[in-house]
Amino acid sequence: MRLDPWFRKAERFPDELTRLREILLSFPLKEELKWRQPCYTYDGGNVVVLHEMKDYCGLGFMRGALVDDPHGVLVAPGKNSQAARQMRFRSIAEIDDQEEVVRAIIESAIAVHKSGQKVDFKAKREMVYPDELKDKMAEDGAFKAAFEALTPGRQRGYILHISDAKQSKTRMARIEKHYVRIMDGLGMNDR
Repeated sequence: MRLDPWFRKAERFPDELTRLREILLSFPLKEELKWRQPCYTYDGGNVVVLHEMKDYCGLGFMRGALVDDPHGVLVAPGKNSQAARQMRFRSIAEIDDQEEVVRAIIESAIAVHKSGQKVDFKAKREMVYPDELKDKMAEDGAFKAAFEALTPGRQRGYILHISDAKQSKTRMARIEKHYVRIMDGLGMNDR
């Protein structure tokens, strides 16, 4: 298969990722490579990705917040995650012990996709701009225009990163550090 080389290069959890892949391929999902990792789509829409981290591997569900999770096994990948949820594994035994739950969650994720349900990103629209960012935008009209031209996700990434600093001087330093990237229309992680 086309993604076999990716699985052969898995460093920490090759057997676990192969086992998860087997489960995923038993569903009517198409396997593609997106974001440098296997992504499983249904009718052209992203449903779940396989990922390998330092301490675990797992399944990442794009609209995981909407997935039926009666066993409470899904976790948010980060403190600011609204839609995505993950199932994490460290061994084949964990996967095999939870296979029934894994299958039910995948089934639910496909059903969410088929239904067209969307996660309400209301909190994203109501982002609180730090004062330092507001001041920079007030003094530099080109910067303000460039920032407002960024996608909502890129804006959110910058706002969270800048706001996360405890001191004003650190928030200012972060704005200056990313000034050129913002002016170029790039997000923090864009290349």
